[in-house]
Amino acid sequence: MAKTRVVVVDDSALVRSLLTEIINRQPDMECVGAASDPLVAREMIRNLNPDVITLDVEMPRMDGIDFLSKLMRLRPMPVVMVSTLTERGADVTLRALELGAIDFVAKPKIGVADGLRLLAEDITDKVRIASKAHIRKLHVPASALADGSAAPARPAAPITSLGRLSTEKIIFIGASTGGTEATKEVLVNLPPDCPAVMITQHMPPGFTRSYAARLDGLCRIRVKEAQDGERVLPGHAYIAPGGLHLSVERSGANYIARVQDGEPVNRHKPSVEVLFKSAARVVGPNALGIMLTGMGADGAKAMRELRDAGSYNLVQDEASCVVFGMPREAINAGAAHEVLPLTRIATHLIERLRSTSGLSLNRV
Repeated sequence: MAKTRVVVVDDSALVRSLLTEIINRQPDMECVGAASDPLVAREMIRNLNPDVITLDVEMPRMDGIDFLSKLMRLRPMPVVMVSTLTERGADVTLRALELGAIDFVAKPKIGVADGLRLLAEDITDKVRIASKAHIRKLHVPASALADGSAAPARPAAPITSLGRLSTEKIIFIGASTGGTEATKEVLVNLPPDCPAVMITQHMPPGFTRSYAARLDGLCRIRVKEAQDGERVLPGHAYIAPGGLHLSVERSGANYIARVQDGEPVNRHKPSVEVLFKSAARVVGPNALGIMLTGMGADGAKAMRELRDAGSYNLVQDEASCVVFGMPREAINAGAAHEVLPLTRIATHLIERLRSTSGLSLNRV
């Protein structure tokens, strides 16, 4: 079996050496080159034709975001970002995911050598996933800047109000690899009076607050990182904090968010399984479940429990997924009522809400 060929791009000689060592220890992959900056990497990519590259953000001569933007327009390929865990690092990493990077690894700020070795399994898993991901060419308007400053604050298309709907309804979303952009696609197309949305996206600590703030600037609903004990309100989306589980509970007539530490579930914290199980137990027929792109099976069994409890479930189709693992497992578990392209999920969700409330089925 052919090995996955990887080029490492990082200005630190130590990081290049460590990543090369980590990759070469895997029987199914090899590091075929290590570049100190994007200009060197450009020649390596031309000459070596790698399957995946790992890419640092802050580098001399050209930063990783500028390089990624050019790469995804001219020669799209799987990229795993290696980003320092800082507030700016989180913002830049999210921009990289918008540009088409498959995933990222949070590089430790101190103790880099020991930290990267501890992350070896995570790094190689993400390289392995990236090698099989669906890659799309990036189309960037001439007015858009690499730093994202020219991006519109809100979607241009009008979104019709849902009118009076039951505040008992809650939308639950699970996602992993490729899910930051997939979740954004759903949320930006929801009206401001939609039911509450609770989201578990596999992310490490330090990134979810920036992610929520970024979505809040794009969506008509309010988007925030969930806080333990807060009331779950219509017109709001709540994202599980990185490194903590999110679930829903009932308190009298209200739903509340429960944010707690605990052991990883299906190797993940936050875990979609935890959120969907709580939804099945607490919300039942008033829940609408959505499974988006991601590797693995996290949440599939709980989504079936959610369906058995009376929810209505939508699953992203293979053609529009970056990675079809989690949606495929949900389908195999019998959890899906419908399998849809990503661009149709929000519209179909709104139609479902209208139909169950007796309102018109006019499209938004």
